[in-house]
Amino acid sequence: MVDLVGQYQEIKEQVKSSMDNVLNNAAFINGPEVHAFQKELEDYLSVKHVIPCANGTDALQICMMGLGLQPGDEVITADFTFAATVEVIALLQLTPVLVDVEPDTFNIDPKAIEKAITPKTKAIVPVHLFGQCANMDAIMELAQKHNLFVIEDNAQGIGATHTFEDGTKKKSGTIGHVASTSFFPSKNLGCYGDGGAIFTNDDDLAHTIRGMVNHGMYKRYHHDVIGVNSRLDSLQAAVLRAKLPKLDVYNAKRRAAARKYNEAFKGQANIVLPKTVNDCEGICDCCDCHVFHQYTLRILKEKRDKLVQHLNENGVPCGVYYPIPLHSQKAYLDERYNEADFKVTNQLVKEVISLPMHTELDDEQIDFITKLVIDFLND
Repeated sequence: MVDLVGQYQEIKEQVKSSMDNVLNNAAFINGPEVHAFQKELEDYLSVKHVIPCANGTDALQICMMGLGLQPGDEVITADFTFAATVEVIALLQLTPVLVDVEPDTFNIDPKAIEKAITPKTKAIVPVHLFGQCANMDAIMELAQKHNLFVIEDNAQGIGATHTFEDGTKKKSGTIGHVASTSFFPSKNLGCYGDGGAIFTNDDDLAHTIRGMVNHGMYKRYHHDVIGVNSRLDSLQAAVLRAKLPKLDVYNAKRRAAARKYNEAFKGQANIVLPKTVNDCEGICDCCDCHVFHQYTLRILKEKRDKLVQHLNENGVPCGVYYPIPLHSQKAYLDERYNEADFKVTNQLVKEVISLPMHTELDDEQIDFITKLVIDFLND
């Protein structure tokens, strides 16, 4: 699914040099590499504050802590996503409210959000799933109307751009009140271990969060807020500094691979291609609305599971993201949920399949993969 070995070959000298520098200086925590990466990512995103931390799940949890959300507050998020999003809501004794997603983009449905808002609702967590921004025009409008916080889960979307209805553009993760991201190795911008970061343009919130990630300290042994131990280590920052200048190139390569996939699958009756918000297929040279963290198809007529088996038998990795709706997971069962409110998610979990997607995909690999898929579905 991801060729990190091939990607490493292009940057290994810079990575080795940067890591040697960290090892020689022994500044392993909050060292110069971390501070340099923070500034470089702020510049890339055009955001005032980047706060590095230990992983993407911590980042999302700390966003909620920083906003001062209290036990019992309701937080609305998507039913069709990885469990980390709802996990941190529950860990903080907040009340997760899961809603359905759009059938084409797979992102949270603003109409479902509005329907779920109650007097207890305090925040919305849109997930920029598979590398494409949720409908942030509608979500920010709802947030303003109901005085809600917006916490962007940008673990899969770094580098993507949202174009607003008035034509202005912003990078994913810089639109809401605060955002989280993950640098897990398989991400578009990934390190060689765990890592994450928080983004915000709010000076006061940034100050609060900077203390929270370091045991609540702004001055050593002075604990001004309740915090956690969540810091990006310098070795991981060194890797991320090597990759960040190449992020747009990496994402362009993913779009090029998606274009080849789309061209091969176009017109196939049992395949629904990925949808992008601006209808340019997300893969034109001038567009960065979709960064294809995953290339995800819908396979119709109940053929998805057999296709997964067929690909595995022929040495082609694939993924089902995600096989079980969050509202059906044992940990998050809630009698308030009505299956009729999750029609899209319940259908997607039966149909979605993600094919290999990374910067090292070549034409021969894509031809092999697409032929296997097409021949199987047409057999």
